[in-house]
Amino acid sequence: MPVTEGGAEGKAIYIDTEGSFRPKRLEQIAERFGLDPAVALENVAYARAQNSEHQMELLKTAAAIMSQDRYALIVVDSATALFRTDYMGRGELSERQMQMAQFLRQLTRLCEEYGVACVITNQVVANPDGMSFAKDSTKPIGGNIIAHASTTRLRLRKGRGENRICSVYDSPTLAEADAQFAIGPAGVCDSTE
Repeated sequence: MPVTEGGAEGKAIYIDTEGSFRPKRLEQIAERFGLDPAVALENVAYARAQNSEHQMELLKTAAAIMSQDRYALIVVDSATALFRTDYMGRGELSERQMQMAQFLRQLTRLCEEYGVACVITNQVVANPDGMSFAKDSTKPIGGNIIAHASTTRLRLRKGRGENRICSVYDSPTLAEADAQFAIGPAGVCDSTE
């Protein structure tokens, strides 16, 4: 979409580590905005990462294709999933964190070099330090590695019914606040619609 219509005038790269990308959903969202679904899909470079090493290699591929055309967004869904499965247990925690930090550093450099926005998703785990009656019994995977690599962190959670809640978890420019929304066939919409 053109900038004048709220778009970024560029293509997107989607690195999928969990097999969660659904082209049909993108088609529905494109229709909502009056775009041709086939054209929308043509403007998304999709890759399924098989392991953390492959995930790292996909950044090199992304750099190669970004040098050929205008890209505006990179999505990595989820940045931590493959590192969690490839490096298990406390004995491999240090190596996992180091490899994850290298991936995030390369991703940051790539985004800065090409002036591209980046969205990464992350997983959460039960917080063993939190008490059962604590406000938040989960914590993000990756700890400070993810925190330092991210500019703004958002926390998404279920609300009542179809509603979801997005909380500003940490940001240098946004105050802590919550926003409610819903996800429908055409994508994200106001929870009151």
